[in-house]
Amino acid sequence: MAKKVTMVAKTKTDFLKVMKDGLAKHVNLTNEQTKKVYDVFVQIMKDTISAENKLNLNGIGTFKVSNRKARMGRNPQTGKEIKIKASKTVGFRPTPSFKKEL
Repeated sequence: MAKKVTMVAKTKTDFLKVMKDGLAKHVNLTNEQTKKVYDVFVQIMKDTISAENKLNLNGIGTFKVSNRKARMGRNPQTGKEIKIKASKTVGFRPTPSFKKEL
């Protein structure tokens, strides 16, 4: 049996529309105000992850910075070996309740 999905967004524009519609029961925001709320939320996420290397959002999951070591790779077009520099990436681990809903 398929689960009922009420709010789906594949793009930022879709997300803003769904967020505005979802908030309409509580507060009446313009499109521009909704975009500002989204932009602030994203900036808080970026700043927190950059500063703390971790962000835990209850009910959703944890975003965590991971370090990737330098390694050797291969150019898929030429087959030539290349050195890939060490880098940082952000991983996500969903909460058990969110994972159960998938």
